[in-house]
Amino acid sequence: MYNRKTSLWQTIDWFTILLYVIMVVAGWFTICGASYEFENVGLFDPSGRPGSQLLWIGLSLILIFIILMLESDLYDIFAMVIYGAIILLLIVTIFVAPDIKGSRSWLVMGPIRLQPAEFAKFATALALAKFMNIHGFKLTTPRNFCISLAIIFLPLLCILLQQETGSALVYLAFFLVLYREGMSGYFLMAGVCAVTFFVVNMKYAEVPVGVNNLGDLLVIGMTQLIALFLVEYTTRDRVALKWLGIGTAVACLAGWILFDAFEINLLYVGLVIIACTSLYLIFLSVRYWVWPYVLIAVFTLGSVAFMYSVDYVFDEILEPHQQIRIKVSLGLEDDPSGAGYNVNQSKIAIGSGGLTGKGFLNGTQTKLKYVPEQDTDFIFCTVGEEQGFIGASLVLIIFAVFILRLIVLAERQKNTFARVYGYSVASIFFFHLAINVGMVTGLTPVIGIPLPFFSYGGSALWGFTILLFIFLRLDASRKEK
Repeated sequence: MYNRKTSLWQTIDWFTILLYVIMVVAGWFTICGASYEFENVGLFDPSGRPGSQLLWIGLSLILIFIILMLESDLYDIFAMVIYGAIILLLIVTIFVAPDIKGSRSWLVMGPIRLQPAEFAKFATALALAKFMNIHGFKLTTPRNFCISLAIIFLPLLCILLQQETGSALVYLAFFLVLYREGMSGYFLMAGVCAVTFFVVNMKYAEVPVGVNNLGDLLVIGMTQLIALFLVEYTTRDRVALKWLGIGTAVACLAGWILFDAFEINLLYVGLVIIACTSLYLIFLSVRYWVWPYVLIAVFTLGSVAFMYSVDYVFDEILEPHQQIRIKVSLGLEDDPSGAGYNVNQSKIAIGSGGLTGKGFLNGTQTKLKYVPEQDTDFIFCTVGEEQGFIGASLVLIIFAVFILRLIVLAERQKNTFARVYGYSVASIFFFHLAINVGMVTGLTPVIGIPLPFFSYGGSALWGFTILLFIFLRLDASRKEK
């Protein structure tokens, strides 16, 4: 007789589970190093953070057992039900959650606090996988693409309304999944360009070039160069590329002569170049009925529109503390005692660890509480201080192996549902790792997202555990008879 349990334990990916156990255990010891106080409660006292986290880890083991014991088909069948329930919970949270540090994202039930945003990640991954698993699905059709975006942006919007910007940005990781499933790479390129243009415009907005500012000129120049590259890469139209190149060179030379003689605004010259380029591309599109020309024209005009919207978005949409964090990250302001304090202290802690670290529970920056949120968002600085460069590198290597393993598992799935869900899991873990480590080391603005399995918090641990083990259950079922 066929024994389902035996088949499950034989087909489940034990290597990934081993990596999970290593990270959870290492995370607990790191939380001990970040929050343990010798004169107060013991490591296993549930009133302290190490003891509390240990309790959450124990409950996670029960949760893992339940997830693995359920039939894998249930996750497909009830994907939209789970998604709808979580969306409803997110909406309720907006109105009933108390204000905690400017965010209304925590449901408080006596001594227990839960953050629904952490559970919305696996629910969104399930819903996206369910929708993409319909018969004959093609992401390239406008209807399917728009619905996929709606599935992603609905929880993102709810979380933004909770004033939890960092958790909301995590949902941009799903664009990597869309790219794997057929979305044009131009969308990713547009996203990268948007971030680049924003940084360049902010960084060099105050640098004068005559009556111009360097930020706008750089964005215009980068836009034109990218447009020329796209013409060459997408259309292979050497004639169009030649005329665009000659026209750009002549216009730049004429603009520079006029600037030197009359100090005219070079921005006007750049806008004329962009306008002429766009009109020429639209003309080619109409003449040859080739859509890539129009898309390149839309990109160039959209880049200019984005350039002019940067100041409005920064001044009118972003909160003051977010503005300060971005300015400090870009080096526009020096604020070692304010918004930049966390990052500066974090870098000091990491640097003080040296090659081999100060040892477990011996971090001076940690013990003296110099780094705020050192056991949650800034937990990685404790790794660097206590375990040094070697320990921090080892943690990053384990995460890299873990994410690569998830990609391998996703690629070997036999159905779209499991593959899409697997790539969602890998993308979310990658985004959390990249942003959290970048935040702690000063490479990205501080947006407040946890390091998976290391940061203190039951909601985050449960959310990541559910996200991972649903995928492992789906992966194990591919060989079940």
